[in-house]
Amino acid sequence: MAASPGVPALGRKIRTLRLQARLGQAELATRLGISPSYLNLIEHDRRPVTSALLLAVARELDVDLRTLAAGADAHLLADLVEAFGDAVFEDHPLTRRELQELAESHPDVAAAVVRLHAAYVTTRRQLDTLAERMQDDPAVAGLDGQLPSEQVADFLQRRGNHLPALEEAAERVWRMDRLDHHDLAGGLQRHLAERFGVTVRVLPGSAMGGAVRRYDPRRRELALSEVLRVESRAFQLAVQVGLLGAGDLLDALVAEPDFVTDEGRMLARVALAGYFAGALVMPYAPFLEAAERERYDVEVLGQRFGAGWEQVCHRLTTLRRPGAEGVSFYFVRVDLAGNISKKLSAAGIHFPRYSGLCPLWNVHAAFLQPGRVRVQVSRQPDGRTVLAVARTVRRIVGGHGTPEVLYAVGVGCDRADAHRVVYGDGMDLASEAAVPIGVTCRLCERTDCSARAFPALHAPLRVDPNVRATGAFTVV
Repeated sequence: MAASPGVPALGRKIRTLRLQARLGQAELATRLGISPSYLNLIEHDRRPVTSALLLAVARELDVDLRTLAAGADAHLLADLVEAFGDAVFEDHPLTRRELQELAESHPDVAAAVVRLHAAYVTTRRQLDTLAERMQDDPAVAGLDGQLPSEQVADFLQRRGNHLPALEEAAERVWRMDRLDHHDLAGGLQRHLAERFGVTVRVLPGSAMGGAVRRYDPRRRELALSEVLRVESRAFQLAVQVGLLGAGDLLDALVAEPDFVTDEGRMLARVALAGYFAGALVMPYAPFLEAAERERYDVEVLGQRFGAGWEQVCHRLTTLRRPGAEGVSFYFVRVDLAGNISKKLSAAGIHFPRYSGLCPLWNVHAAFLQPGRVRVQVSRQPDGRTVLAVARTVRRIVGGHGTPEVLYAVGVGCDRADAHRVVYGDGMDLASEAAVPIGVTCRLCERTDCSARAFPALHAPLRVDPNVRATGAFTVV
């Protein structure tokens, strides 16, 4: 008996999660109290999954019940939609429903298609870059277009941006050294000296050669730039504690098959050390308790834990411990040119891989009033309403005369959780009052948007010289 049309194919999802957990069919069947043959029929969607069995599967595979009960993986479906939105598939259009059925019935095939498209885009970029470089240097060779940042983003996304092993390692440091939030930098400096024999020095920015942290393993000396604020010094000390104290754990994580290039592994090591530092500066249980009590007020949490806006926002996305979960937030960081330099999807939000973010997101408008918190209620094309919060952050790299580096950092959550967040107070959360946004212009279905920068792939471009619409590609 196959799954009915429109009903999530739970069997295939159970099989995928079982394989991810590295469990054999017989072992999982024993844990569930059923026969391996019956589990085999379930995994091929030839037997129904009762509610009791679904609960048991969620418990044994250590996954949220919503992960099983939902249909196609939202991020896999979004990646498929973006891939088939590429002009290369113009002669083979597929509807969103067809793509959803593919993601639900054959998730491994769908993931392979996404990876194949990513490889195609990478190769296309390599060829474009090579052509540009060869105009100046015909001997250029050895280009690497494996997009290390995407490898890291995918690794974190697949794990819900929650890494229990790094959380536990950070908590062990707190237990061993009995650290104090009021003098965290001093405590971490003592930890480095007593555990690793490392001396910490604060040097003028001119002596750091453009770096803000530099470790000399031969001399066991850590130099920090004086341009760092107090909270940033504590964070950089925590990064070094992670690199030295959790090195074996970082090695194991970057050895995962998610990383296919040396550059991806090196970048992952840096990102994971940053994750450890966030967990050390803002320990899970105290931070979650404070976040719930203060209703996720980023500025208050930053003052309490001695962390910056971006550090707190990133930490909010990691609160996914089973049984002790916080509000599910997305995270995005963009620069003045609109480039997305960091992203973590959540709350049903998907960020484009190969293009810019919709210009109507408030993370762009944050640049209009640097340092001010901007709040927006947004409505996505699928009808989902999101509470979005954004503010600029300034990257301090030097003194007078040094170019200012400005980013905008945004976080957001589903409307259903907005009552738990202080930024939702006084906001009209009704869907009709929300700002209509998309993911990116090429994939957005709103052809009447006056902010559209490119024509939609799914709709033919109609140009009438006798009609001038509000936007160059607005359909009227």
